[in-house]
Amino acid sequence: MAEDIGKQDDAAPRFVLHRTVVLVGMMGSGKSAIGRALAHRLHVMFLDSDAEIERAANASISEIFSRDGEPFFRDRESEVISRLLAGAPGVLSTGGGAYLSERNRASITADGVAVWLKADVDLLWDRVRHKDTRPLLRTADPRATLIELCKKREPFYAQADLSVTTRDGYSIEQTTDLVIQALLSRPDVLEMK
Repeated sequence: MAEDIGKQDDAAPRFVLHRTVVLVGMMGSGKSAIGRALAHRLHVMFLDSDAEIERAANASISEIFSRDGEPFFRDRESEVISRLLAGAPGVLSTGGGAYLSERNRASITADGVAVWLKADVDLLWDRVRHKDTRPLLRTADPRATLIELCKKREPFYAQADLSVTTRDGYSIEQTTDLVIQALLSRPDVLEMK
């Protein structure tokens, strides 16, 4: 889903985004919340690959997983990410498994910049344990499943261009500030005017 963030405040710093910022990381790391705040601060579109997939399929991610299986979902996810990266630079939030795909990593490297939102398992668990929208956590021991997913996925996330650690107690704005600082280290991605 694309969200138009609106006009730039004259008093705010002016940023020029040259490449789409793709937020990657585990479920619960803050990709959607930070993505919206970052898009707002940079005055660019916010895009959410999961929301785009749900809209195109007219079904929730959980329904797609149940009905069509994970491989079908991952194929649609790759198609949507490639399409979204082809547009004007913006902020793209991806599903937790998106960056595991070599195809997606190559697309993101070619047309965007990957930012890994790192979070420890305890913080992730606090954020996802009461949600029933996480199909991969529908197991007998969802916390153990989350721990196992983190172990398997972190080597892939570590390949991201930049990483920012999200911490318990940090506000969305504080974490967004950290992401902007990381992006400003890459003038090919973000400049302040």
